[in-house]
Amino acid sequence: MKWSIHQLSKYRHKGMPIDTVVQLDEVKKRNQEIRDISPVHVKGHCTIGSSQMTCQFTLTATLILPCARTWEDVEFPIEVETVEVFSWVDPELRGNEEDEDIHYIDGEVIDLKPVLEEIILLEVPMQVFKEGTEGTIKGGKDWSYSTEEDVSQKVNDEPKVDPRLAGLAKFFDQSKTDE
Repeated sequence: MKWSIHQLSKYRHKGMPIDTVVQLDEVKKRNQEIRDISPVHVKGHCTIGSSQMTCQFTLTATLILPCARTWEDVEFPIEVETVEVFSWVDPELRGNEEDEDIHYIDGEVIDLKPVLEEIILLEVPMQVFKEGTEGTIKGGKDWSYSTEEDVSQKVNDEPKVDPRLAGLAKFFDQSKTDE
């Protein structure tokens, strides 16, 4: 999705509708957690001014991510509504370059793909869980899986030693080793 600034000038009065499907496979290289991504449906409207373009988008896609428990594939649908501003004013007239709300364009072409990739990458959760996997993992060699209830049950089941009698418990342990 690239447009030249000259090409956009014909949409100044009515704006430019967007309804397209884009393949963003580059996000898999930028985030190794993303195993696959469906084609991204981009729908929205852009208004064009003399030195900037403001776009309202809705992005819809499905990511394939690994389950945090089983490492199996999990479909994670996303739908993001965003407003992005692109500006092609002269560098001398620009405000703060670190302004994250404006994408400054150098040259004559606006490329929307990197911006869409960033939006998708921001939607990737820290971890996802496949439905029905709660408590299905029992463990493996030298490791085990416990839920919060299991841990709290173990803590409650352990006999509690009165701290005043802790020294007495050590005395009995020493007498067993002397025999």
